[in-house]
Amino acid sequence: MIEFFLKMIPPTITNQEHKVAVKNGKPIFYEPQELKTAKAKLTDSLIGHVPPQKISGPVRLMVKWCFPAAGHLDGSWKVTKPDTDNLEKMLKDCMTVVGFWKDDAQVVSEIVEKFWADIPGIYIRIDELRGMCS
Repeated sequence: MIEFFLKMIPPTITNQEHKVAVKNGKPIFYEPQELKTAKAKLTDSLIGHVPPQKISGPVRLMVKWCFPAAGHLDGSWKVTKPDTDNLEKMLKDCMTVVGFWKDDAQVVSEIVEKFWADIPGIYIRIDELRGMCS
């Protein structure tokens, strides 16, 4: 098991926010600077938690996104954007880049929650799964 907390204000921009330009009549997709910055922030924060060897088997990923409470009750559910699936996509991509696993397809089980919190950050727990499904 790997478990850690990234004390930070979680990014609210996600991979879904790619931009499109048209050049010579063809669409060209690109990342806006804000998205590049968010990915770099996540990558830099994750790097100190990378296991010595890449995980090679199936994993369960639990992530709790803790957004600054700012007038909300600490621990209450965050029912506004960004959507959890969009948050997870960027996080898993960054975790792949820094070397947690060979491919984020190895994540076979996910528990994702988002809250308002007095201490903002991202709690991450990775469990290597063994044997058959049960």
